[in-house]
Amino acid sequence: MARRAVGGREPQVSALPARLGTARFWLAAYAVWLVTLWFLSSGSTTVPNAPQIPFMDKIAHFGYFFGGGGLLSAALFTGNPRFSKRRLVLMVAIAAAVIGCLDEYHQTFTPGRSGNDPWDWLADVLGGSAGAFVFHRLRHRLPIPESRRTG
Repeated sequence: MARRAVGGREPQVSALPARLGTARFWLAAYAVWLVTLWFLSSGSTTVPNAPQIPFMDKIAHFGYFFGGGGLLSAALFTGNPRFSKRRLVLMVAIAAAVIGCLDEYHQTFTPGRSGNDPWDWLADVLGGSAGAFVFHRLRHRLPIPESRRTG
């Protein structure tokens, strides 16, 4: 059976499992991300015999929050597919700012960690925001029923 083109384009068929289209799945993944962040922040960052790479901690903060921003974006989007790009990125940036601030504060109580580093916090916010931007570009790949996309 032939498919009808919508708006001059062939409809996309997702090869991803249907559960990836649910907010519950992405909220659970984000919760795992948060718990993992807590455990990572509770430990020491010293690795014996590791090469010293300048700004590696900022790269790690950016990368980890990039992943968290993508997960939170997926949870928000699957909960309400009509979110605008601006609203989605703003909500994720605010969440990254709050969680990054709490993470830095938590690190002040961890032996061997300094915490309260504004540059780490900035890397967290930028990483979360970048994750939201990238997710927004890839959001069409999630298996969201068409009825939920258009209302």
